[in-house]
Amino acid sequence: MQELLNLNLYHFLMIFLRLGTALMLMPGFMTSYVSANIRLSVALALTVTLMPTAADMIPPTPAEMSVWLMLILREITIGVFLGVIMQILWAALSLAGALAGQAIGFSNAQMFDPTTQAQSVVVETFLGIAALCVVFLADIHHLMISAVIDSYRLLPAGQNLPLGDFARQLADSLNASFVIGFKIGSPFIAFTIVFYTGIGLISRLMPQLNIFFLSLPLQIYLGLGLLLITAPMMLLWFMQYYGEGLRPFLR
Repeated sequence: MQELLNLNLYHFLMIFLRLGTALMLMPGFMTSYVSANIRLSVALALTVTLMPTAADMIPPTPAEMSVWLMLILREITIGVFLGVIMQILWAALSLAGALAGQAIGFSNAQMFDPTTQAQSVVVETFLGIAALCVVFLADIHHLMISAVIDSYRLLPAGQNLPLGDFARQLADSLNASFVIGFKIGSPFIAFTIVFYTGIGLISRLMPQLNIFFLSLPLQIYLGLGLLLITAPMMLLWFMQYYGEGLRPFLR
């Protein structure tokens, strides 16, 4: 009975290290509005649920302390890698929100963004909170948890870490996130070019006109109208991209 209890505790710890570390870095779970106790409770509940299926993928209990420490470090590293990948994918929406805020004229209006734990543009915060609501309403957080669970088939516990593949995946994800962020924010890039070109032409044709007092409210009104029209499409495009970004980890 004592050996069985020790084995269950060993399996529980190994699963909890990877799942708990990834959960602490997942978008939506790492926000300041979610307390550490809630995150810990969710991680413990998911670990208990996963034990019957993932216990067979855990290597035997090591006899040496050095091997034990290596297993712990590997599981924590994999959990951090998965959580960072999810954060990089989420950064695409932050870039799109920053582009939109600059185009509207809200680049100096900043507030605390609970999704990134930092000060960000108001539009970026709005899109982040809206996307977070859509994530939980559309059950996309199930994909994030499934990616961690399926990682036991892709990255079995106890094996050497493919550090080269990790670096390549991080670079590819960062590049894709940067490109998608610009694509999602492309309506506001086009709006900025057209708006400032038009304002420049007006200032040349009517030098006596106070262009500053005309352009500032016009930029805000037109930019907010464009945001109202494009925000649903931006969120849908981002959700599709986020699901596709998690697909390599789903088996």
